[in-house]
Amino acid sequence: MLRRLIRPARRLPWVYILPVLGLCLIEVLIHRSQYNVPLPAHELDEPFFKGCQEPDVNHPRENAVMVMLARNSERVYANKTITSIENAFNKWFKYPYVFMNDEPWDAKFVETLNKTAGGRATFEVIPKEQWTFPPSMDPKAAKQSMKEQGQRGLPHAGSEGYHHMCRFYSGKFYQLEALKKYKWYWRLEPDVDFTCAITYDPFVHMAKNNKKYGFTIALWEVGTTCPSLFRDIANWKELHNIPSSNLWKAAVQASWVPYPFRQMLAYFMPHTDRFGDMWSLCHYWSNFEIADMDFFRSKGYQDLFEYLDNKGGFYFERWGDAAVHALAVALFLDPTQVHHFEDFGYRHDLLYQCPANAPDLQLTEAEVLLGNKPYWPERPGGVGCRCRCDGDKPRNHPGYCLNKLKQPNTRARPWLTWIL
Repeated sequence: MLRRLIRPARRLPWVYILPVLGLCLIEVLIHRSQYNVPLPAHELDEPFFKGCQEPDVNHPRENAVMVMLARNSERVYANKTITSIENAFNKWFKYPYVFMNDEPWDAKFVETLNKTAGGRATFEVIPKEQWTFPPSMDPKAAKQSMKEQGQRGLPHAGSEGYHHMCRFYSGKFYQLEALKKYKWYWRLEPDVDFTCAITYDPFVHMAKNNKKYGFTIALWEVGTTCPSLFRDIANWKELHNIPSSNLWKAAVQASWVPYPFRQMLAYFMPHTDRFGDMWSLCHYWSNFEIADMDFFRSKGYQDLFEYLDNKGGFYFERWGDAAVHALAVALFLDPTQVHHFEDFGYRHDLLYQCPANAPDLQLTEAEVLLGNKPYWPERPGGVGCRCRCDGDKPRNHPGYCLNKLKQPNTRARPWLTWIL
């Protein structure tokens, strides 16, 4: 009798489980489809030129400037960069330079760099109010946070100056008095090599082709430096009802977790928006940029910067200007407005881009202008001009982020998207 009363719990039949799982899968597939960006039918971003051009020294210039943030102690490395860019490009086009420092310039730095720059340089001291903590922030709390970040081993996070630099380049830079008269800028860093000749004016062709932002290298951000950045930008995007561009969709890795669980998990996961979808961490390496300052001076971008500045992440985390720029470009621009300078040979620190030389386009008869320095042989598919690096090894980091940011699509490598 007792045995008949104590019945075993009845298992939930598969006839109920399978439909629930099927509905979850359908919901996930519908959700993920909102972020699908088809592979473009054609190349969206061809090089402006392949190989060498006869430098057009008489063509009208754009309203542009070369900029470098440097310290007095970086004189040798800064001089190396200017020597390189002069030899590769600016000896023909003669754009001015603006050097920026948060401290007064050393006379030796000014003398050396002005000589290398051919007398076309000005040396600006950044106003203190643009190189400091936001007015609403407690400096003591911020410094304690930076100290703790450094102790955890986050790259550059223990340096107060580095945090100021990231905030400066994310917003205040474009309001610098010395730059207000310019529309375009080319960002340079100390200790940079340009390893190909650049025989056309990139500013002219950016303007001609309605490009707003140009880069050389794309890679992953160190995620521990900015765990809340994507959430904050996504919230701002939603607050202002900004539709998702193809660049934004390509930057997002839509979740495989069904509703409502992905939103519950989002509260515990970094780099997600409030819906549980994750940023890929792909960004443009901003130590090289050729860009339209009017884009960064626009009301939309400056409102976004002020919003981020009030969040405190430039100090209580280590938000980098590269990540801020990349997400803002994805937020506001169309893929056709972004240009990859794949024909530029570029090295900074341990990362580089090395194009192969374009066959039969090296203008060997133009030795008077281009000089006769040795360069690597031409190779099929090459796009470079007299590159002095081995085009067989074009990049020293994976191409996944480059594919995402240059030719955005979310279906080219679905297995990798799922893993990430």
